[in-house]
Amino acid sequence: MRRLLALNSLLFVLLLTVGCGVYSFTGATIEGKTIRMQPFDNKARNVVPTLSPALTSKIRTRILSQTGLSPVNADNADYELIGTITQYNVTVSGVQNTQTASQNRLTISLNVKFINRLDEKANFTQDFTRFADFPATQTLQAAESGLIETIGEQLANDIFNKAFVNW
Repeated sequence: MRRLLALNSLLFVLLLTVGCGVYSFTGATIEGKTIRMQPFDNKARNVVPTLSPALTSKIRTRILSQTGLSPVNADNADYELIGTITQYNVTVSGVQNTQTASQNRLTISLNVKFINRLDEKANFTQDFTRFADFPATQTLQAAESGLIETIGEQLANDIFNKAFVNW
């Protein structure tokens, strides 16, 4: 009987906190119901045509799947995320025998502006940068889609955490 009462109490508390839209199991604090996300502008020196849609989709999916927010195109959304791709560079990250590249690094940077219309103190504009290395024996074209997927996941997590978890 005690166990049943404890279970019912726990269930009630979980339903109450999840149902009111204030807390999610990711640790995120969500008070709003809507978000506006426009496709990220690509202003990097090296423009990859698929980069903006891939990153925008990755970030949108992360936010929507973890928050329960509804995407809208209205100017009065509770939250708004505006982003610009500022860097897409490949550099040498490892050298073998002091003359030959052994590793290359793809670096992607985003500038993100987050607007929280319910709490202006939570607004921010910040640069997010992530990278991934790949063997110099592999061409960028061969590694690119996997690298963008990996870096996109990391950037989506960083942006989500900054906007909703306050890490």
